[in-house]
Amino acid sequence: MNELIELISDNLQMIYIVILMIFVGVEVIGHVPAVLHTPLMSGANAIHGVVIIGAILVMLGAEPDNILALSLGFVAVLLGTLNVVGGFVVTDRMLEMFKKKK
Repeated sequence: MNELIELISDNLQMIYIVILMIFVGVEVIGHVPAVLHTPLMSGANAIHGVVIIGAILVMLGAEPDNILALSLGFVAVLLGTLNVVGGFVVTDRMLEMFKKKK
């Protein structure tokens, strides 16, 4: 328990920054018009390839017996891949709307 309190006190500024980022993100996304929401989200999902690269780097740097780091890295790679594929699927559906019908 003391280790947890020490970890929080050592990283208090970082915790404040993350909380501020959450509030700013909710405000920005909440004020996006509905017309721009789908293209914005599909582009953001495609950019999440950075998450995949970061998770792979974390897994490469983890010790072979550190099951927690390896499993969290695997879950991050899996979810990041699903997010990237979903972004491309949504973009493809959006572009289908602008094609001329035969």
